[in-house]
Amino acid sequence: MNTVNSHEYLVITANGLDQVGLVEKFTNRLLDAGCNIEASRMAVLGGQFAILMLISGPWNALSKLEDLLPSIGEQLGLSIAYNRTRERTIEKPMVPYHVEVVSMDHPGIVNKLSGFFAQRGINIEELNTSTYPAAHTGTTMFSVQITVGIPADTHISTLRGDFLDYCDDLNLDATFEPSRI
Repeated sequence: MNTVNSHEYLVITANGLDQVGLVEKFTNRLLDAGCNIEASRMAVLGGQFAILMLISGPWNALSKLEDLLPSIGEQLGLSIAYNRTRERTIEKPMVPYHVEVVSMDHPGIVNKLSGFFAQRGINIEELNTSTYPAAHTGTTMFSVQITVGIPADTHISTLRGDFLDYCDDLNLDATFEPSRI
């Protein structure tokens, strides 16, 4: 049973037309409900603004927020989805590593990289991608940054070598380094 002082968690995803002040307006509603932002990712994607948040608070504050989210979405022009969750538990020790890959843009890069890690039982903790024009040619380049959680009993140098060889075979420039977070 939860007490008023214990914290529960809610994951919120929201998106709508990008507009100045949207973050301030949205976070103000969270604050008014008595909730706290534990972690978030927000970005402009095309003409849309996307929000992904982990919210914490006592059960009554989260219940209040859940009741308010449909009207908040209407008021701010956001499509909002939310789910209750729990605090993350880690079953075995993990070592965070940061992976960066750059190449000429083409379909399938994220799929191939995620497949490499999935086949080895390595969880992707975070993944960010972007495209940009190459400086001198204007060719569309693709960049991906991935944080992975590697089981502590993994032989890192073998994994690193296998990953860099895999990327070389796919003509991807890559780095694979310990996370500095």
